[in-house]
Amino acid sequence: MDIRLKWFYRLGFLLLLFFVIYIFLKLKPIWLPIAHNIVLILSPFLISAFITYLLHPIVEKLHESFLPRWLAISIIYFLFFGGLGFAIYKGIPAFIIQLRDLTENAPILANQYRNWIRLIQQQSSEWPEGVQDMIDQGILAAETTLDRLLSKALAILLSIVNSILIIALIPFITFYMLKDINLIKKSAWYLTPRKWRKSGIRFLHDVDESLGGYIRGQILVGVTLGSIAALLFWIVKMKYPLLLGSIVGITNIIPYFGAIIALVPIIIIAATMSVKMVITSSIIVLILQFTEGNILSPLIVGKSLHMHPLMIMLALLAGGELGGVVGLIVAVPILAIIKVSLVHARDHFIQAKIKTED
Repeated sequence: MDIRLKWFYRLGFLLLLFFVIYIFLKLKPIWLPIAHNIVLILSPFLISAFITYLLHPIVEKLHESFLPRWLAISIIYFLFFGGLGFAIYKGIPAFIIQLRDLTENAPILANQYRNWIRLIQQQSSEWPEGVQDMIDQGILAAETTLDRLLSKALAILLSIVNSILIIALIPFITFYMLKDINLIKKSAWYLTPRKWRKSGIRFLHDVDESLGGYIRGQILVGVTLGSIAALLFWIVKMKYPLLLGSIVGITNIIPYFGAIIALVPIIIIAATMSVKMVITSSIIVLILQFTEGNILSPLIVGKSLHMHPLMIMLALLAGGELGGVVGLIVAVPILAIIKVSLVHARDHFIQAKIKTED
């Protein structure tokens, strides 16, 4: 009887949870603007916290090497933001010039794209009607996806320009977070209920162990690969080398599918130049992908996630469906956190069951 009551209790709890979620989603027009404003206010603190998370281990290693903490923070802080500022100072003007040139040549690219579509439709005109319909639907889906991606990219660029004041606060917030990291940890410790402290520390330690090396490694590999790609595109006289190198670096954060996403705009732009450039640029991307998969990622990232590739692919498909490019980027980190959460939840229930049986 007790077991039945437990199952009724759990079922009732699940039904109540689904009901609350349903009501919460129905009230979306009310809470969404409030949530948007809260995220806007907290965004510089969240970005600074992320940068602090990336830089803190390096600061600790320097501090452990008998370097005063303030000096270790100053060195890493100025190297990171100084290097970032220099890259922006030198790179942004060239990036804007290439982006403007790409915008001006957009009709040529669109015409090239239309010729490809016309050629595909001509070649497949004699195929069975069902296959032809599938090709047309695939082309339409690709066009819709491309339009959505371009719209999101422009919206992100506009939001960055509009948020320049907020972005300017990030270096200052990051400095104080790095400086007072121990005070922040103590505050979090005292604010956490006593019964959750030990389990909370274990949870955060496991998340950091699973995710920290992966995030830092992926960023380093992305920057390295993007820089090499820009240099190689510039050597072979490909158009927009800095822009395409940035695309390679950013999409490399997405496992497995990143190279395919980067290859599409590269081939489209290369096709406006020559067939030789299409082949050359494709070979460059393949070499970069081989280098990333067999040298850079094993060396820098390693196997920090300890997850099967099928699980990663499933997370990427779900992330892409729910959140587009952003969903693809954050899918694997979210999967890693869910995995750690499930392991800790299982351990908690096992311990609770043992205590109940005792």
